[in-house]
Amino acid sequence: MKKGMGQSTSEKILFIAAYVCAGVLAVVFVVNLMVHNPDSSTVIISSVCCIASAALFIAAIAMIQGKRTLRVKELKNTEKLMQQFKSLVVLWDTDFDYIRVNDAFIRTTGYSAEDLSDEEILKRVLPEDAFCENLQAIINNRDEEFTIISKNGSQVCTVWNTSVVIPSTDGGASVMMSIGPNITEMNKLRQEVIATSKKLSESKKKYELTMDLSEIGLLLKEKKSNLFYVSDQICEMLGIVATAGYVDGESIREAFHPKDRIIFDTFASGMKNASEGLSKDEIHSVDFRAMSADGDYHWYNFRYQSPETGSISVGGAIMDITAEKEKDLVIERMAYIDEVTQIYNRNKFMMMGNEILECTRADKSLNYWVIVIDIDGFHIINDTCGYTNGNHLLKEIAAVLLSNLTEGGFTARIGGDNFALLIKATDDEELPMRLIKRIQLDLSNISGMGLETQNITCSAGYCLMSDGGLGDFAQVLDRAEFALSLSDGTRGSILRFDNRAHDAIIAGNTIEKELAKAIENNELVLYYQPKINLEDGSVMGMEALIRWIKPDGTAIPPSDFIPVAENSMLITQISRFVLREACRQNKEWHDMGLGPVTVSINLSAIDFYQTNVTETIRSTLEETGLEAKYLDVELTESLALKDIDHAISQMQEIKNLGVKLSMDDFGTGYSSLSYIQMLPISLLKLDRSFIVYLEDDEISREIVSAVIRIAKSKKIETIAEGIENVGQGEILKKSGCDYAQGYFFGKPMPADRFEEFLRTRQAKKV
Repeated sequence: MKKGMGQSTSEKILFIAAYVCAGVLAVVFVVNLMVHNPDSSTVIISSVCCIASAALFIAAIAMIQGKRTLRVKELKNTEKLMQQFKSLVVLWDTDFDYIRVNDAFIRTTGYSAEDLSDEEILKRVLPEDAFCENLQAIINNRDEEFTIISKNGSQVCTVWNTSVVIPSTDGGASVMMSIGPNITEMNKLRQEVIATSKKLSESKKKYELTMDLSEIGLLLKEKKSNLFYVSDQICEMLGIVATAGYVDGESIREAFHPKDRIIFDTFASGMKNASEGLSKDEIHSVDFRAMSADGDYHWYNFRYQSPETGSISVGGAIMDITAEKEKDLVIERMAYIDEVTQIYNRNKFMMMGNEILECTRADKSLNYWVIVIDIDGFHIINDTCGYTNGNHLLKEIAAVLLSNLTEGGFTARIGGDNFALLIKATDDEELPMRLIKRIQLDLSNISGMGLETQNITCSAGYCLMSDGGLGDFAQVLDRAEFALSLSDGTRGSILRFDNRAHDAIIAGNTIEKELAKAIENNELVLYYQPKINLEDGSVMGMEALIRWIKPDGTAIPPSDFIPVAENSMLITQISRFVLREACRQNKEWHDMGLGPVTVSINLSAIDFYQTNVTETIRSTLEETGLEAKYLDVELTESLALKDIDHAISQMQEIKNLGVKLSMDDFGTGYSSLSYIQMLPISLLKLDRSFIVYLEDDEISREIVSAVIRIAKSKKIETIAEGIENVGQGEILKKSGCDYAQGYFFGKPMPADRFEEFLRTRQAKKV
């Protein structure tokens, strides 16, 4: 396509006619001279005709040139005008012989006017209606979003508004102007809206255009009036009827949720909060609920400020954020609500417990009982009645606990078939015993879903929160759980924590003695489970997992001996063995040319909070020769958040060695996304509970994607554990997860088998 302006049909006809007329007369003149004796009259007549013809020709040329000059001038003015737009502007004629774009268009899309001479590229920029003969179609189409494929392949969203700026003359091409704001990033649009609202009086048309293209409403209060100016969007959002754009403040206030009306009151009075005035020109943001036009309460974001100058005392922009809030609430629910029973989970119980513990320290007259309940033989019920009936039973148990709560009480499911209660203490020492027996009676009456044949009982352990002056609530809960463990499988047992019994049990624990011998006899070995890079399928590392293999070949599960070790100093010996052996083995593999890969180890709370843990790691790296960057220390959420200040300090010391730090089992502990940015970690490990429903549950996918996005925004890599099939891996890869670990990629293996695994993967890569 050419880049000029063609002649209109009438101009072409007039131009040709002038030429023809001039030519004919010239011929007549010559013939007369040649055929006839030229007398004076003939010459005069012929001369007059020639002059008339020339005059006609000149007039035609002048008229055409005048029109063209006027049209070119109009185009030049329009071209200059379009450069003032911040939006994308394309100036074009309907024959596509003339195309111009403004600087904003070039910056945003990368295309120049010359690029648009290619019809294929032009079709990436203008909607399909621009290429049809019916111009009214594209002029009327002002609401449909259009995605421009920019020169670098990225997408730019806009809403083209097209109008005729220079009409067609005598059948020629019309010149059109297409204006489209860049609405790709809503946050940028918000900022533009705020800026527009400040200049409302000078640029009302620009404001109205922006408002029409967005779902943002404007609320303004003038200094000398009690009325509020509301945009059409506000009226549509809240179902408010405005008179000439104005409503009284009470109409708006009534739409606010009763608990959120203080937000409107502080805004209307030009205050940031109930006690502090608004800073001039400072933008404030708050979320509130208001009754929408559909009759339901919606969540809105309100950004407002008090301008330094002008007639507006305070003004702000309102946007419906209900969808975003619902996602936040889903994340909150995932963190604090048990999926099966719909009561609080361990995270919330720990949070409430710590808050109440602080209250009891401030008020010595306040105390609470902590009760832990275990359903006797629940695994048998699951095996005989099925998991569906088992889940039904858990829901019924939750209902029983809720019905037996005393005033100020609190209950949660803290593990598989374990529940806990916080009960406000009185002078009655028998209160927890009576309450537990009442719960046992109610449990025995549970029926339905095939449970009539089951003898449903529970055992319980409890302690008084203030006993022993413990450091945090985790230790209080440990005591109640220890009391529960003293039942030794006796159905229906109810035991209160007793220090003497506690000490006696620990001292006489058989497995502790066997574990001590196992350490001496080198019965502990490391297994390795691969960690896979989802981008290219390479092995990026492995997790070192402790195993206890007795001389007779019996394997003792870590869940059986690790808790025992953690209640003694044996865990320190085990941790040092794991650290030393993992580093030694990884260095050996590096020397064989297998790698380099990173080995991950887990630190217990006891080891982590030792003052010399950093020195232990440093000396081990020096002894084995492994570079610090190939060691990754994994810490659980509960461990890291047990003493957050100490944890951050300790983690920073370890990180300063060059060692990587990961948060393990994210989603099973305290699960607070806000803690991610506080901890100096480089890798976040998503627990398998996030992954198990990934293929079938859209909410699970959204939660995982949200966590990954947040982690990436903090420059933290993510790894998912528990991957069991290719579908889960593909979803995680598309969500931006960096690494994966699970049986799908490889089970934990002894060192010799893992070495073969590395060699095989390396050979395939070559």
